[in-house]
Amino acid sequence: MFLLIYYYVDKDLDEPIIGLNKNILGTEDIMRKRMLGKTGLMVSEIGFGGEWLERHPREEAVELMRYAGNRGINIIDCWMPDPKSRDIIGEAMFGNREKWYVQGHLGSTLINDQYVRTRDMKYVKPAFEDLLARLRTDYIDIGMIHYVDTEEDWVALQDSGYMKYVLELREKGTIRHIGLSSHNPKTAKLAVQSGIVEMILFSINPAFDMLPADENLDELLSEGYRYDRELSGIDDERAELYRMCEEKNVGITVMKGFAGGRLFDAKRSPFGVCLSPVQCIHYALTRPGVASILCGYDTKEQVDLAVHYENASEEEKDYATVLANAPLHSYRGECTYCGHCKPCVAHLDIAMINKYYDLAVMQPAVPATIRSHYELLEHKASECIICKACESRCPFEVPIAERMKKTAELFGC
Repeated sequence: MFLLIYYYVDKDLDEPIIGLNKNILGTEDIMRKRMLGKTGLMVSEIGFGGEWLERHPREEAVELMRYAGNRGINIIDCWMPDPKSRDIIGEAMFGNREKWYVQGHLGSTLINDQYVRTRDMKYVKPAFEDLLARLRTDYIDIGMIHYVDTEEDWVALQDSGYMKYVLELREKGTIRHIGLSSHNPKTAKLAVQSGIVEMILFSINPAFDMLPADENLDELLSEGYRYDRELSGIDDERAELYRMCEEKNVGITVMKGFAGGRLFDAKRSPFGVCLSPVQCIHYALTRPGVASILCGYDTKEQVDLAVHYENASEEEKDYATVLANAPLHSYRGECTYCGHCKPCVAHLDIAMINKYYDLAVMQPAVPATIRSHYELLEHKASECIICKACESRCPFEVPIAERMKKTAELFGC
């Protein structure tokens, strides 16, 4: 999780409101919620990554988390095994546990005062029991299968003592839902297809999305990493993962949304230009399946700025123009659902139609759920008048009229 300075909320989505707040400028901010996949949990689009809590005095960190909760943030990720972070979260939630959804990780522990990811039950079980005790709770909303980044990791988990423990905890209600954290789309797809996992915590940003699945996360975040200049568009595995999550109703919460801050510096950015935090957040929230982006906070002012950016202007949110005009790499020809094609004279929601088309063509036959969602649209692709005004506004030169024709043929309307 990384520091959030700005924030975007997609106003085009008809989502429930969980709070009406006054920001530091005196105007109203609306914190919105999205359904986290099949968990049924309505989570705030802005989440709380708890990783930075331990570097603050305990009282200050407790007050910061409570403040975020008062501003409408209701989901927090706790992968950290250190007692201080867990104690802070527990104290901050005390008395209002029901207002928070906790992603609590199983298999993240301290051995000889060092963080270790393990599946060894002699460490896993005590670490999870410690999590419950320090969070002052008898349940975790989402029990996270911690950090599964290779297909071998996923295969090894099947029929293991670790997996049996996770399933037993869910049966008892000690964990209400099962999630998984990963940085590898191939591995994440296996988890989604298994039917066991109800949501995933995944690293999403426009730079990572260009890269193939076997890239090492530590290398991606290192200062010395250099992107191949031939890279372009969204990697097929990653695009398929996001669409699969939406189709199968497996929610996504986002980590690493800023690529370690590299995207904020044109010299370190793989695009040769810098993006703002709000543009990165906008990008993450427009991926299929995404419910919330989790960010770290050091101060109340940063929380205020995050919530304030619910009111970000279209110009502030516009990542598409920046990427389209970047000197390195390209998303040309690919719909990123950015919405630049609006307004449509035939009143088509082009970005949403494109999403449903992309979801549908993944399968041999159009899934019933995708068809029903498409049919609920007020205006269908068949209503396109082929004026191509939208194409003149598309920063990525997507052949929109052609896609509308294909969509109408695919869905029959």
